Amino acid sequence: MKLIFLGVLAGGFALGVWAAPRIPADDAAVVERLPLRRADPAAAELRRLRGAAAARPDDPATAAVLARRYFELAMADGDPRYVGYAEAALRPWSGADAPAEVLFVRGLLKQYRHDFPGALGDFERALQRDPGHVGAHSWRAAIFLVSADYGAARAECGALEPLTSALLAAGCRASVDGLTGRARPAYEELKAELEARPDAAPEIRLWVLTRLAEIAWRLDEPAAAERHFRDALALDVRDNYLLAAYADFLLEQRRPKEVAALLESRGQSETLLLRLAIAAKGLRLAQAESYSRSLAERFSAAALRGERLHLAEEARFQLELKADPKAALAAAAENWQTQREPRDAEVLLEAALAAGERRAAAPALRWLDESGFEGARLRRLAARLK
Repeated sequence: MKLIFLGVLAGGFALGVWAAPRIPADDAAVVERLPLRRADPAAAELRRLRGAAAARPDDPATAAVLARRYFELAMADGDPRYVGYAEAALRPWSGADAPAEVLFVRGLLKQYRHDFPGALGDFERALQRDPGHVGAHSWRAAIFLVSADYGAARAECGALEPLTSALLAAGCRASVDGLTGRARPAYEELKAELEARPDAAPEIRLWVLTRLAEIAWRLDEPAAAERHFRDALALDVRDNYLLAAYADFLLEQRRPKEVAALLESRGQSETLLLRLAIAAKGLRLAQAESYSRSLAERFSAAALRGERLHLAEEARFQLELKADPKAALAAAAENWQTQREPRDAEVLLEAALAAGERRAAAPALRWLDESGFEGARLRRLAARLK
C-alpha cells in the first residue's frame, strides 16, 4: 500500500460541487455519463471490478477494492460523482464492526467530504484490526496536517517508519518539517531520498516531486519549484492536486496564459475551474464570464444542499472574481475553523486585508507565528496586516 496524502493535503481540492440536478423525463433517460471513454483502460477496469462485486455481493473485500478505485478516480479528476458510487458500494458494511479495509476506504470517503473526525475514527478502528495498515497511518497524518496538529502528524510519521520505505518515510517527515520551520533540511533530505530511488513508481514520484516543488516555492526558489512541477507533470499521471498547485504557482508568477492552456479541458473540478476562471479574467478572454457564472451556480447549489466543502475556493472566487471582500472574508473565516493549511491562511489574510478587517486575520497570524512557517508570500501579507 502506498503513502498518498494527495486528497487531504489539498483540503477543499477533493470534492467538487455541481449545479442543481436535472430531473429526467423518464426512467430510461441517461442523466449523465462519467468522463471515461469505453476504450479507456480505467473504464475497462471499472467494468471488471463492478462485475466482480455483482458476482460476490456479500464479499466486503471485493466491494472495498471497487470503492477504492472509485476514490482514486475522484482524486485524479476532482470529480465527486465517483465518491457517491464508492459510498454505495460500501453501504452494506456501514457499522463499526466492518473489516479493516472497508473501514479504511470508508475513512477515505469521509475525509473527501471533510468529515475529518469521522475519518479519523474509521482509520483508528482499521488500525485496531490491522496495526500495520500503512494507509490508515498516512491519512491520519494528512488530516492532522490539514488541522495544523503537527505533533500528532509527526507521531504518525514515526509509526510509519518501520512499515514503509525510506523514501515515503522521508516524504512524511518533510510534509511536517516543511510547514514548521525546517523547510530547507526537509527539502534536502527528501530530494536525496528521491535521487536514491530512481525505480520508485510513477505515482510515488509524482507525490514526492509535488512536495519538493511546494517546499522550493516556499523557500522562494521558483526555478527549482518549476523544475519539480514539470518533472511531476511529465510522469503523465492524472492528479487534480498537482494541476491546482502548479496553476497557483503560475498565477503567482503572472503567467495566466499557461494556466489557461494547462486547465482548458479540466472544468469538471471546481478547484481547477476557479484557477481557469482567474486566468481567463486576467487574459480578458471571452470565456471568463461563463467560467465565473458556472462557479457561482455550483457554489449556490452546494449551499442549498447544505454543503460547504469548497470554502477556500469560494473565498477566492468572491475576492478575485466578484470583488466582494466581505463575502470572501466570511467564507475564509469559516474555512479556517476546519482547514489550516498555508493556502487557507493566505486567503484569510488577503480577504481580511481587502475588507479592512485586520482583526479577522488574527487566527492565521497566530498560526504563522506558532508554526514557524517560512513562506515568503505569507510573511509579506502578515507584515502588511501587522
